[in-house]
Amino acid sequence: MRVRVLQHVPFEGPAALAPALRAAGHDVAVTRLDAGHPLPALADFEWLVAMGGPMSVHDEAEHAWLAPEKRLLRAAVEAGRRVLGVCLGAQLIAASLGATVTRNREREIGWFPVERAPGAEASPLGRALPARFPAFHWHGETFALPPGALRLASSEACAEQAFAIGERVLGLQFHVETTPEAAEALVKHCAEELAPGRWVQDEAAILAPDAPFAQAQAVMQALLAALG
Repeated sequence: MRVRVLQHVPFEGPAALAPALRAAGHDVAVTRLDAGHPLPALADFEWLVAMGGPMSVHDEAEHAWLAPEKRLLRAAVEAGRRVLGVCLGAQLIAASLGATVTRNREREIGWFPVERAPGAEASPLGRALPARFPAFHWHGETFALPPGALRLASSEACAEQAFAIGERVLGLQFHVETTPEAAEALVKHCAEELAPGRWVQDEAAILAPDAPFAQAQAVMQALLAALG
């Protein structure tokens, strides 16, 4: 299957997603929107992945690719393609389908548990989630559920952590693809966002030797298997 990854900043790429997808036999290509790469056409992929980034879905004046990316995501959903959005990517899917994206009541940055939502087992994507698992977070905004979406997960800091639309569309506010190197890059480039807060860990906690990268990536593998 041809997978196209949309990347928004140099320091937030597909991380563990790309090797996992390639190991499963998929062809993976990355479109660097921040570098001026043109958006792919629907005919170029069977699976579209939108990654994270520090910008807001509303920052269309600063980032000219945001509006056409939303149109592509909507077209991909309507065409029945597999679509995965991570953090900003999930917010972009929601916005492209008419849902609102607003400030979350608190910033959520670091390793915090996520819980499967009641009723999530109705979706094969929800069944791929453990009842409770560690995930990496780095966001200040949140999405409302788009029409037809099923809530899959929540955290104490953020009610909307994941949604599914049918069996081929998955939005994740949290990160399960993050590697230690990816976390280091975020800490380096977004250090100003680590101002103390109830749900903000410091650099030492984020990059601790016992941080649950492997556990989170096991959840990623289960979700990819359910999507693929």
